[in-house]
Amino acid sequence: MTQRAQRLIELVRDVDRRLVVGVAVIVVIAIGVVAVSSGGGQAASGPKGPPANTAKVEKGRLSDAVSQSGTLTFRARPDGSPYSVINQAEGTYTGLPNPGETVGCGDVLYRVQKHPVLLLCGNVPAYRDLHSGQRGADVRQLNDNLHRLGYDAEPGDNEFTAQTRAALDGLQRDKRLVVTGKLGIGDAVFLPESARIAEVSVQLGGAAQPGAEVMQATSDTPEVQVDLDPSRQNAVKRGDHAQVTLPDNSSVTGRVKRVGGVTAAPAAQGAATTQDPNAAAPTIPVYIALDHPDKARGLDQAPVQVEITTKGVANVLSVPVTAIVGRGDGYAVEVVRGDGQHELVTVKPGLFDTADGRVQVEGALSAGDDVVVPSL
Repeated sequence: MTQRAQRLIELVRDVDRRLVVGVAVIVVIAIGVVAVSSGGGQAASGPKGPPANTAKVEKGRLSDAVSQSGTLTFRARPDGSPYSVINQAEGTYTGLPNPGETVGCGDVLYRVQKHPVLLLCGNVPAYRDLHSGQRGADVRQLNDNLHRLGYDAEPGDNEFTAQTRAALDGLQRDKRLVVTGKLGIGDAVFLPESARIAEVSVQLGGAAQPGAEVMQATSDTPEVQVDLDPSRQNAVKRGDHAQVTLPDNSSVTGRVKRVGGVTAAPAAQGAATTQDPNAAAPTIPVYIALDHPDKARGLDQAPVQVEITTKGVANVLSVPVTAIVGRGDGYAVEVVRGDGQHELVTVKPGLFDTADGRVQVEGALSAGDDVVVPSL
């Protein structure tokens, strides 16, 4: 297919399928196919002509797709924002991680007064000291962490028992913490999962203030964010298949994990109003989980190309887009019969498969028929 035809097919993706016929005319004219005038919409036969470049009418499944650029990033909150790490210890920051480092649950996240502050996994933030006799969801997530880290605590138990204390003592000894029999509010930070440090908000030697943000973090799992045009909001849904082309031209598959709401793009510095014609248009963030995320590690904020398969039709006839010919009353394809006769057959275009450059057609055609296409 010519580059001009490919560029026009890209436009087809962004046009309402009810306007597909008009788009087909544009494609035909741009690739140099001469429109043929004919009345009544009936198939027209012509004399036997010289050998033509042909393609087969195929029967099978066609898919539609949304294709646009995206950014490789790391999974975080459902809205794409990073986790905020809130410090509860008092003193001076004496150890901080670097952006890009990963910290597992149970590992040291940072240090205050040389005292390790651990990262533990859970959705309930630290808001009190945990000690014997207490109950609650925060105690349950402590027991869950201790069990996952190999200590003898009962997972799912929401009570701080003697078993919990013995397990916590073991963790504190192994991490060179003071064995206190309790987990102080400043001893650990709870995040939903292991963390990749996105940004550090404080400096070594700075004052550690309880309740202040010390850093932002994401998960260590790569994902792709696509800023979708709002006009395609109904086309893309959770679970849709996607193919992501990485900067080295290798590809990895994935699925749409989350679809956000319409998000206004941040205004450019100095822009007076959102009516500024140069202001970026609002978009819908779409997040794609990769089937094999290890293939994309180390590529934070890398540009990628994304093809999301949004819908399809099964068991239909299709021809190359370049085979469509405009007529005064509709559209047709030029069929080369077995005896060499050329016949113009009226067709009704349907779904475009932009990945394969084919279009669904309805008309007096059969699978295996030869249709004329422009020479490459």
